[in-house]
Amino acid sequence: MLIDVRIVNSRKLLSVFINLPARIHKGHKNWLPPIYHDEWLFFNPRRNKAFNYCDTILALAFSQGIAVGRIMGIIHHPYNELKGEKSARFSHFDCTDNPEAASALLKFIENWAKEKGMNQVTGPYGFSDKDPQGFLFEGYDDIPLIDTSCNLPYMVDYTVNNGYSKLVDCLTYRFDIDFMMPDIYQRVQQRLMNTHRYTILEFRNKRALKPHIVPVLRLVNETYRNLYGFYPMEETEMHDLARRYMPVLDPRFVKIIMLDQELVGFVVGLANMSEGIMRAKGKLFPFGWYFILQSLNNSTQLDLMLGAVKPGHQGLGLEISMGLRLLESARTAGIKTIETHLILESNQRMRAVIERINAPIVKRFRVFTKKIPGN
Repeated sequence: MLIDVRIVNSRKLLSVFINLPARIHKGHKNWLPPIYHDEWLFFNPRRNKAFNYCDTILALAFSQGIAVGRIMGIIHHPYNELKGEKSARFSHFDCTDNPEAASALLKFIENWAKEKGMNQVTGPYGFSDKDPQGFLFEGYDDIPLIDTSCNLPYMVDYTVNNGYSKLVDCLTYRFDIDFMMPDIYQRVQQRLMNTHRYTILEFRNKRALKPHIVPVLRLVNETYRNLYGFYPMEETEMHDLARRYMPVLDPRFVKIIMLDQELVGFVVGLANMSEGIMRAKGKLFPFGWYFILQSLNNSTQLDLMLGAVKPGHQGLGLEISMGLRLLESARTAGIKTIETHLILESNQRMRAVIERINAPIVKRFRVFTKKIPGN
């Protein structure tokens, strides 16, 4: 089958690129569409500052004049310099059940990366860890989470068949909110609170929460720096991210720990809104915003989006204290289950906290890598 790969170099082709997955996933009941308003902002170099320091390319695969696949190539120069790598990434990789299209798209990115002096390609991975990471590898029949991949299983097969192998896995866990709390967790919390050193902040409205969002993201920079794929956010990116998520944040599901005037820990949960986004088909207007808001208000699952404790304060039980307070708020709100967001397979500290309550892994996402021959 003849595959024609074309570079996306016009608004018309960008529209095809953004909207193609809706056709690929027609009939896929667990496909979570993007918020299309955000997609157009993501691919706008004037709005997405990552285009300023990354080389990028977008491509579409056509068969008999019909678009059958897409892919994005990224070279994150600051990250490569920080890590001493010559690595390119592929992202937004999707296609119909068409092995020739998949191979053509991956080969296109590999050749592009080689021309740019890179010696390996990894993916799926976007500009940062805030973009979808990896292909869904286990948990295809499970409710999807925002900002994660909802690929069909054959995308994993096509990637492996083109010479890619596992680089790293990310996991999500889910547990019932009425699980049996280990006694040690209660003792840790009591001991911590008895010191009277730390204060847990809880919020009733967004006005009180808003001043803390950027400091939270600064702590993310400090605590996530050694995690795979993470590159520190700039101040402008933090403010952009805060503006993006403030409309859907529920202050009840944000807990912050202070030591004097210093923020030393936080956890952020978000009511699962996947059902609303799916019903809205990714469109905010004319009624999509209502479906999403309704989903946020009626959801019985809380998704843990972010959490961190400042170095020097880790291992003292701060994460347990915040988690217990979050559980109290979730129960009051009618939440029944909690699912973690992506946790690196190698993050043994975080995994140990979750696995102590016997929470099962419900999804696995895999990032792949391949050495580029000849470089």
